[in-house]
Amino acid sequence: MPTGEISTTGIVQDALKHNKEVFIPYIHSADVTPAQPKVSVMDMLALNSMEEFESLEPDKWGIPSLRAESVAGRKNCLGGYGVSPARPRDAAGNGFGLDLIVMPGMAFDKSLRRLGHGKGYYDYFLKTYSKEVESKTNTRRHPFLVALALKEQILPPTEEIPVGGHDWPVDAIIVGDGRFLTSKSS
Repeated sequence: MPTGEISTTGIVQDALKHNKEVFIPYIHSADVTPAQPKVSVMDMLALNSMEEFESLEPDKWGIPSLRAESVAGRKNCLGGYGVSPARPRDAAGNGFGLDLIVMPGMAFDKSLRRLGHGKGYYDYFLKTYSKEVESKTNTRRHPFLVALALKEQILPPTEEIPVGGHDWPVDAIIVGDGRFLTSKSS
């Protein structure tokens, strides 16, 4: 497990045990726009079993990841297979959607803003995902965004995480000391 992040192994085990679909981040290079070729982006791909989860190999950041050769035939969170931008999608908008995303972070504030690791993977993914969902369903729905944090990662009430317009706040923070922070608890 990478240092500085809480393990999600128990969450994955429980979800798979209860026959829930589990999608995990997959970081890869993609041509996002003609003006910005080959950038690193994140997609969410299906995890099929606990055995598969246990066989994930650490990527260059030490994060357990899928093997590149398994990606093309793997279900993605948008109802198709493979990764963006050329991933096949369900044209009718059926069979896709995420209900919950557990997001990493280094620090969090009372307004549920998060300081990530600086690559913008989740922010870019959420922007792209939300546009895709809206184009298929004509609704502005996004998954419930939750962060897991140690109490030391929560800033004092007088301090704030600096954010830009592209940064997504989380909907809730589950703190290691037993607190559950939401916009109503701030």
